[in-house]
Amino acid sequence: MNTTLLALYLGGAIHFAILTASALTPRALDWRTTLAPLPKLLRQMFWVYGIFIVITIIAFGVLTFLNAPAMAAGEPVARSLAIFIAVFWTARLVVQFFVFDARPYLTRALYRIGYHLLTVAFLTLVGIYGGVGLGLF
Repeated sequence: MNTTLLALYLGGAIHFAILTASALTPRALDWRTTLAPLPKLLRQMFWVYGIFIVITIIAFGVLTFLNAPAMAAGEPVARSLAIFIAVFWTARLVVQFFVFDARPYLTRALYRIGYHLLTVAFLTLVGIYGGVGLGLF
């Protein structure tokens, strides 16, 4: 198995690892209490948007595992998918660094470690999928 294929399988696996953090987020940020003052529609929208993001991350992982050989071979549609995934995670990093202020929530060592591990995961995904999408591997 070549290095590109291994990198893609790693990328697929990282997507599923990120879902662990997604599952822990509502409790860690106490969404039930924090969102309670909002109107019902806004609370529902918040949850629905979160679910759509989870579905997207699942799809990225599944599509990677199903199409890693085509992505590694540089097939045009598969490369386009890789570029889209890289853009998605790049946008997520931009939001993390320039929009979100997570500092008030990083009150425990475990939260700080998790936050930094997620940052490394996002950077790794940008590197893997960006490299594959641009034909650098």
